[in-house]
Amino acid sequence: MKFLALLLIIISSILLAYIFVFKGYKSAFEADQACHSLIEKNKINYLQYIDCDHDTETRQWILYESGTKNEAAKVIRRFKY
Repeated sequence: MKFLALLLIIISSILLAYIFVFKGYKSAFEADQACHSLIEKNKINYLQYIDCDHDTETRQWILYESGTKNEAAKVIRRFKY
């Protein structure tokens, strides 16, 4: 029983490491390019108030749609690096 629990912990740790380390972009520049490329490729920049912004605390670029004065912005996609 202890062996099974230890094995489950090891497998979960490897999976989480893969998700956080090996997924995403390698630099802020790559994430920035992907965000702005998505705007250009899909021509969603013609929609009002769609833009990309850099969040340094969470190390990601965020594609968002601005809300009105009474509404918060809506996150469309995150580009983590």
